[in-house]
Amino acid sequence: MDQDSYLKLQDDIEKEAVSALTEIASLVDLESWRVDQLGRNGKVTGLLRGISELPVDLRREAGGKANSLKNALTEKYQAHKSYLEGHSTIESESGTNSLDVTLPGRNIESGTLHPTTATVREICKVFESMGFQTIEGPEVELDTYNFQKLNIPEDHPARDMWNSLWIDRVLPDGSRPLLLRTHTSPMQIRTMESQNPPVRVVVPGKTYRYEATDATHEWQFCQIEGLAVDKDITFADLKGTLEEFARRIFGDKRKARFRCDFFPFVEPGAEVSIDCFKCEGRGCRVCGHTGWIEIMGAGMVHPKVLEGVGYDPEIYSGFAWGMGAERIAMLKHGIDDIRQFYSNDVRFLKQFSR
Repeated sequence: MDQDSYLKLQDDIEKEAVSALTEIASLVDLESWRVDQLGRNGKVTGLLRGISELPVDLRREAGGKANSLKNALTEKYQAHKSYLEGHSTIESESGTNSLDVTLPGRNIESGTLHPTTATVREICKVFESMGFQTIEGPEVELDTYNFQKLNIPEDHPARDMWNSLWIDRVLPDGSRPLLLRTHTSPMQIRTMESQNPPVRVVVPGKTYRYEATDATHEWQFCQIEGLAVDKDITFADLKGTLEEFARRIFGDKRKARFRCDFFPFVEPGAEVSIDCFKCEGRGCRVCGHTGWIEIMGAGMVHPKVLEGVGYDPEIYSGFAWGMGAERIAMLKHGIDDIRQFYSNDVRFLKQFSR
């Protein structure tokens, strides 16, 4: 075979192959085309074998063009195969041989607030309507603010109430002053140190405890702290504020109960409960058959705490409270395991889509 005949054969093969490829509408026909053109006994393969019949000085150029043709047809084959596979998927999903453009489109999933975030915002909104300002503080805290200025010195047994996660930074005196805050109460001190009364703040944020997790305990959870300081504030103000909160969150019929409890930074301290919204106080599984559900701890700010920030306890008084956002959400929505809030289970989270 001379050079002219070889080049003409090459052009004819290319034109025929490209023309045939454009007409192919199924993967089966495409595979037949590949075998016919690029297979072991295909036309392009035969073209490559025919190079040996050319004069030696022309073989290199002809071989390069033949290989270029093979590569070009291979790329066209792969592109057409991808197109047919995608088209085949659409057809199989629609159940027909063609795409029905009249079918409704798929719904686009939209994000929504995490139930903890939604609960935090709802709680803060209630207190903001009563004149409180929402603020935030650091999650890595000094021992001074987390414990000492809250009337919990280093040797105080109340430290056992909080299983702390300490930051591995030891000072020359052997102390470890940094930890992941165990509550948002340190912001009581930081706020009072930075301003004069009156003070009315609510502080949401993450807190950390070194403890095993179970259905009612997590090592990391969200706490919401509140503080009000001014002249002539009494326990009656505390009761009125928290009773109003309970009605706003759990319903207008809710009643609040205050029983003595101990927290180092308040005196007197109280456990705040509401009558069960499931059984209306008659007793059921939700309230442990007591008719009451605990929702937070509270109390009047301890005089030593006020003195420590430069407030005169003979002139100023105040009250504080703290609650877990997840606990409020669990009660509102009937959730029985706090670990679900942090499991990232979409089935759980979708229940709170709005």
